[in-house]
Amino acid sequence: MTIAEFLSLLGGVGLFLFGMSIMSTGLKNSCGDNLQNILEKATTNKFMAVLVGIAMTVLVQSSSATDVMVIGFVNSGMMTLAQAIGVILGANIGTTITAQITAFNIATFTPFLLFIGAVMYLFIKNNLTKHIGSVIMGFGMLFQGITIMKAAIAPLSQSEIFINFLSTLRNPFLAFLFGIAFTALLQSSSSSTVIFQAFVVQGLLDYDIAVYLIIGAAIGSVTPNLLASLTANRNGKRSAILNLLFNLIRALVIVVIIHITPLLTWIQSTSTDPGRQIANTHTVFAILAVCIIFPFTDYIIKLTYMFIPTLPEEARAAEDRQLVYMTQVNNVPPNMAIHQAQLEAARMGAIATENFKNAIDCFFDYSSEKVEDVEEREETVNILNHAIQDAMVKLQALDLTPENLRRISAITITVTDIERISDHAENIIEYAQRMKNKKTKLSKKANKELKDMAEKSIEVVEMAVDTFATENYENLKKIEKIESKVDKLEKQLINHHVERLMENKCEPIAGVIFSDMVTDLERCADHAINIAYAFRER
Repeated sequence: MTIAEFLSLLGGVGLFLFGMSIMSTGLKNSCGDNLQNILEKATTNKFMAVLVGIAMTVLVQSSSATDVMVIGFVNSGMMTLAQAIGVILGANIGTTITAQITAFNIATFTPFLLFIGAVMYLFIKNNLTKHIGSVIMGFGMLFQGITIMKAAIAPLSQSEIFINFLSTLRNPFLAFLFGIAFTALLQSSSSSTVIFQAFVVQGLLDYDIAVYLIIGAAIGSVTPNLLASLTANRNGKRSAILNLLFNLIRALVIVVIIHITPLLTWIQSTSTDPGRQIANTHTVFAILAVCIIFPFTDYIIKLTYMFIPTLPEEARAAEDRQLVYMTQVNNVPPNMAIHQAQLEAARMGAIATENFKNAIDCFFDYSSEKVEDVEEREETVNILNHAIQDAMVKLQALDLTPENLRRISAITITVTDIERISDHAENIIEYAQRMKNKKTKLSKKANKELKDMAEKSIEVVEMAVDTFATENYENLKKIEKIESKVDKLEKQLINHHVERLMENKCEPIAGVIFSDMVTDLERCADHAINIAYAFRER
C-alpha cells in the first residue's frame, strides 16, 4: 500500500465520520428539543424505552450519542436506571441501521446528494431547509467516504504485510480484542463495522473472523459513555456501567449461540453479497441479544449497584425526591389534598433553605464536597418542583371552591419562589468556584459585610418557610423588618464596593463576584417575603 493509498484510506474514514456527525447534527437541529423531550417522557415502561432507543439512534445515527444523552438524564435524576436500560437496549438495535444502509451500492448518486445538500445548506435561508440540507450532505459524505475507503483498501489484497497482519486475527479471541480496541479508538461501532464490512467485501477478511470483530465492536462502543460518565454523579456512572455490563453479557450470549446453533450459516444464506451478510449479522446479533436479555434487565441493574453501591446520602436524596404527602391526590377530599400540597411545598422549602445555608457556608469556607452537596440538593429541589407542579394540575381537576382555587394558586407560586432560592444557592457556589479558580479573595471588610447580609438573608428565608408551613403570622413584622434591612444593605454594600474599587482596595474579579453575591442575597430575601405572604394579602 502506497503512502497516497494510505492517506486516501484515512481521508475516507475521516469523510465517513464527518458525514455521520453532520447528518446527526442536522437531524438534531431539525427536530429541535423534541429528541430530548421524547427521550425524557416516552420511557414510561421498558418496552416503550426500547422503541424510543431504536428510533432515537436511527435518527441521530449514533448509539453513543443516545447513550450519552441517557447518562445526562440519569445524572440529573430525570430518568431511572430501569428506564435507561430500555433505551440502551434499543440503541444497540438502532445503531445497526448504518451497516444496512452502507450495504447498498449507491456510489453513483453520492455526488448528486452532496450537490443538493450543499445548495440547500448554503443558499436557502429557511433554518429547517438548511438543517435538512445538512442531513442530505452528511448522507452523501458518508457514502462518498465509504467509496474512497473501498478504493483505498482494494490494493491491500496484494500487500503481503497487511495479509500477514490479518492472519494474526484468524484467532477469534484476538479478533474480538482487536474489535474492542479499534472501536474504542474510533468511538463508534457503526464506523468500525462499516470498515470491517469493506474488508470483507474486498476479500481481505473472512466472514467467520469478521463476526468476532463485530462482537468486540459492541463492547468498544461503550468508550464514549465511560468517558462521559467521568464527570457525572454516581447515577450517571451507573448508567455507563449498565451499558458496559449489557454489552459484555451480550457478547457472551452471542458467542454461546453461534457455537451451539447454525445461526451464522443461516445469516450467510440470507444474501450472497458479503457486505449485506455483515450488515445482517450486525442487526441479527443486536435483536437476538435484546430479546434474550430483556427479561433479565432487573438483574443487570442489581449487578450495576454491586459495582457502585448506594451511599447513605444517596438513599436520603432518593427519599427526598419522592412525593411524601401528595400520593393519593384524587382519592382524598379537596381540602385534605390541598393541605397535603402545602406540606409538600413546606418540605421542599426546608430542603431549599438548607441548600441556601450550605451554599453560603461553601462560599466562605470552600470545599468540593460542599459543592457536590449543594448541586445534589439543587437537583432534588428541581425534581420536587416538577413533581409538585404536576400533582397541582391534578388538584385543579377536582370540584373546588373559590377559596380552594386561591390556595392552590398560592402554593403553586410559592413552589416557584422556593425553587428560585435553590437556584440562587447554585449561583453562590459558582461564585465560590470562580474565586477558587481565579485564586482571588475578598477584602476583610467585604467579607464581613457579606457575612452580615448572608446571615440576615438566611434568617428571613427560614422564618418565611416556617410561616408558610404553620400559617402562624406573628413573625410577619419581623420578616418585613429583616427584608427591608437586606434591601438597604444591598445599596450600602454596592456603594462601599465602588469606593474600594476606586481606592484599588479590591481586585476586579472579586469585585464582580461581590456585586453578584449581594444581588443574589437580596433576591432570596424578596422570595422569602412572597413565601411568608403566600396565603395572606399584604
